[in-house]
Amino acid sequence: MAVDPMLQSLVAGFSTEAQEVCQKVTLDLLDLEREGIDNEALAKVYTRLARHLHTLKGSAASLGLQDLSAIAHKLEDALAPLRKDIKPMPRPMVDMLLHGLDLFLLRAQAHAEGRGDALPDPTAALAQLVSDAPPPEDADEAMAMMAMAAAAPAHAAPAMPAPVQAAPSQPAAALSAADDDSAVDASWRVASHQVTALMREVERLREFRMRLEDRLRDISKAVDLLSARELLAPTARARAMLSAVTAGVRSDGHEATDIVDSLEEGLKSITTRPVRTILEPLQRMVRDLSRQLGKQARLSVVGAEVSLDRRLLEKLKGAMVHLLRNAVDHGIEMPDERERVGKHHEGALTLRVEQQGNILVLELSDDGRGIDVLHVRASAERKGLITAEEGARMHEAQIRDLIFRPGFSTRVDVTDTSGRGVGLDAVRSAVEAMQGRIEVVSTKGSGTRFMLTLPMELGSSPVLTVRTIDSQVGLPMLAVESTQLASPENLRIGRMKTQLDYNGQLVPVMDLGARMGLRASAPPSEGQPLIIVQSGGKRMALAVDAVVGDRDLVIRPLPAEVRDVPAYQGAAILSRGELLLILRPGWVVTDSTPQTVSMPQSRRALVVDDSLTARALHRAMLEAGGFTVHLAASGARAMERLQTETYDVIICDLEMEEMNGTEVIAKLRSQPDTKEIPVILVSANDSGAARSRGLAAGADGYLSKRECAAGRLLTEVLDVMSRRGARA
Repeated sequence: MAVDPMLQSLVAGFSTEAQEVCQKVTLDLLDLEREGIDNEALAKVYTRLARHLHTLKGSAASLGLQDLSAIAHKLEDALAPLRKDIKPMPRPMVDMLLHGLDLFLLRAQAHAEGRGDALPDPTAALAQLVSDAPPPEDADEAMAMMAMAAAAPAHAAPAMPAPVQAAPSQPAAALSAADDDSAVDASWRVASHQVTALMREVERLREFRMRLEDRLRDISKAVDLLSARELLAPTARARAMLSAVTAGVRSDGHEATDIVDSLEEGLKSITTRPVRTILEPLQRMVRDLSRQLGKQARLSVVGAEVSLDRRLLEKLKGAMVHLLRNAVDHGIEMPDERERVGKHHEGALTLRVEQQGNILVLELSDDGRGIDVLHVRASAERKGLITAEEGARMHEAQIRDLIFRPGFSTRVDVTDTSGRGVGLDAVRSAVEAMQGRIEVVSTKGSGTRFMLTLPMELGSSPVLTVRTIDSQVGLPMLAVESTQLASPENLRIGRMKTQLDYNGQLVPVMDLGARMGLRASAPPSEGQPLIIVQSGGKRMALAVDAVVGDRDLVIRPLPAEVRDVPAYQGAAILSRGELLLILRPGWVVTDSTPQTVSMPQSRRALVVDDSLTARALHRAMLEAGGFTVHLAASGARAMERLQTETYDVIICDLEMEEMNGTEVIAKLRSQPDTKEIPVILVSANDSGAARSRGLAAGADGYLSKRECAAGRLLTEVLDVMSRRGARA
């Protein structure tokens, strides 16, 4: 069959991807025929195998390669009976599936080479696979072979695709290479880890440039000191030399910055490509699939020119295919049904791509029927994923999350598009493998929205640093629309809220210190900086105490225990080793009631945690609240500090090496000088059992690290200190 000329350029990439996926399927099949594997491990392999085959089918269909999609579907059919009764796969069945993969790859290679028109119909080849296989050993295997045989009538003549041309012998290959120097010069093959290593070196150069700027400021301060009146004449020559050196180093620094920028841009051009390269074929896929199902739907893409890491794009491709097929099949209604409820007969799907610093946000929304939580709950109970009692205790958000469970499907029968309970499970697995998260929001009758948030590592990003009270935080410049100064002319102050007149629109105003739970909310004063932040179509005017400046920084993801905290998307290391937390724009623009706290004065806190990021998070919160904060990276170091220092409160990590939080508390309570100090345990484990265990050990309070980073720490500290009767 012929491939659409517009898609032919993408088929070669699909062929390469198919080889990688088929290799994974081959390894899974070899695992399934091994003896001695427990049922739990076998079930995981069967599930992974089903995901890979589903990905092959969806990707092939998105490019219009219906023959390959049909082959993958028949392989899925063959696998389905074997998943019901988990046990090692019979060897004849493995042989047949491996031959099916060979057939898939041969035809994929032929399509990539433009020989798709010459390929015979695949049904005869599938029938030959079944006829050549040994007799089945059990009922499940017989059902699987019958599923494969259903691809063609029993009398179909055997036919195999044209074989791929054999590789030339070594001398011939060498001669061919020698005759085509231009092909050698056209491109190089470089391992991804080599490019990543170069990116790391560029980041080191940028950090070095930042340190150089600090050294120049130190020299300028030294010149100012030498310019004191009593030293003016004796130091004239030294000051002149230092000034000349400073000017020269500053010029060299600017040149170094240009070189680093060029290196980084060059590496980004090598490692990235526009996201449209994977999204454009999906528009055709949505059209073809909706026609196949008797529906009408159109996909619109916003932000298709965003450039992403090639590896990230390849990983995202399968997830996007699954989400869109799910939206068309389950979400979009039939045209007559849509018209009956007052909707346009053509369903609308929108895929929005947005980069916010080191965070990639993908949002897929449709205007379909939405998720029926009662139907989802009933389907999950019918398939044995939950019990009726568990379902009765679940709220709507928990029920919606059931759609990501392995094996879940609202379909009773299996179709070419759905019913196997693989698609959304594969999406969540892919997103979590990329250290991201996926959320779903739905309104019955109005539509569904899937939101994917993924970390990115693409060198430096421009960051605007702002200060609130004594705490500095960063904002991705991509989310900063403009800055203004507050004035009576541009503010609309009401009883319940304050708004900014911005380009003829009223934008809500939020005090950053109040949003972070560091102080009471109040309207901005005249001349106070306002940062207009936009994200996801929303705007917020953020009132800050000062704008420190903007610079290019390498934003790193937060540790796993605080990665889901909504306020922060990462952290950057400054020239002197300080950690700058980067706010998440989506959290900033969310309208939320700020937390009001009373501010302590001249109090001392000791933070004990073996995580650098956790110590920085706690320190920022406490210092902004007026505390003097000391840090200890271990329990032993904390005990050393307590021999010479006194503290009003201790914040201690529960899980630390050598001496954990409960052991620290035991030592504190055993000594007269420290037994009355309030102690708050902090842990990544927020279960009720862990909380009870921590309080039973003698802690005055217990917080998860997620609660701390969300702004609960300062309130808990004040509450614990008031209960303990610490000094005011």
